[in-house]
Amino acid sequence: MPSTLDVATQVDIAVRLLLATILGGAIGFEREVHDHPAGVRTHLLVCLGSAMFTVVSVYGFVSDPGAANVDPTRIAAQVVSGIGFLGAGAIIKYGTSIFGLTTAGSLWATAAVGMAAGAGMPLVAMMGAGIVLFSLWPLHRIVSGSRGGDELLRIRLRLRGLEPLGRVTTELARMHAELVEVASERTTKNRYEVRLSIRPRAGSPPDAVIAHLMSIADVELVDAAAPGASSSGANPGGTEGGPVGLRPGSGGAGPQMSEGG
Repeated sequence: MPSTLDVATQVDIAVRLLLATILGGAIGFEREVHDHPAGVRTHLLVCLGSAMFTVVSVYGFVSDPGAANVDPTRIAAQVVSGIGFLGAGAIIKYGTSIFGLTTAGSLWATAAVGMAAGAGMPLVAMMGAGIVLFSLWPLHRIVSGSRGGDELLRIRLRLRGLEPLGRVTTELARMHAELVEVASERTTKNRYEVRLSIRPRAGSPPDAVIAHLMSIADVELVDAAAPGASSSGANPGGTEGGPVGLRPGSGGAGPQMSEGG
């Protein structure tokens, strides 16, 4: 039967839930500022919900004297498997590339942080959240730096509908170019603006990749940034990359490469 908690215990539980809210929000903030689909609210709710389920498991069901024992972990155990359904929703497949695996992993780890907070282990929860944050941003920067600089070609396209995006990913796969990141935004009715981060195959010049994409129907070039240069126009997220010197809105016209811009 449900147990009756004294005021001190309820205050302790409230502090645990508050800690879970703060830690989940911190992890979600990192995802939010890097334009990932699961941001502050999603991670905050996952962490808080996991903490609440853990608290209910521990305090909500207590065996009466002489009654059969009740497993206090059975509800919290379902969080581990149940969070997988939410993480699966963050994974998106475009052509031969898959996105959202890191965000799905962060959701799963955030649930563990919430469970630790709900179980009354604040140091474990804070250490876990700190490691998650380190893996999402500083570690990513370290790994990217070890590759010897930014090798991504960043392109912004304007599409008539989303069907051309499938043809774009198919063309990239045909050229053995890796689609690292994609983000789309609807601008007007049946018009979309898409930002692509592409790692061309070794030895493949950026202008050749762009020329192939511009040959696709209903695809219009807005701007592009060549690997290794620096610019703020082609990459609103703040990642380095320089203008390729293309004619915006050129539609099917070929790119005109230039240095600087």
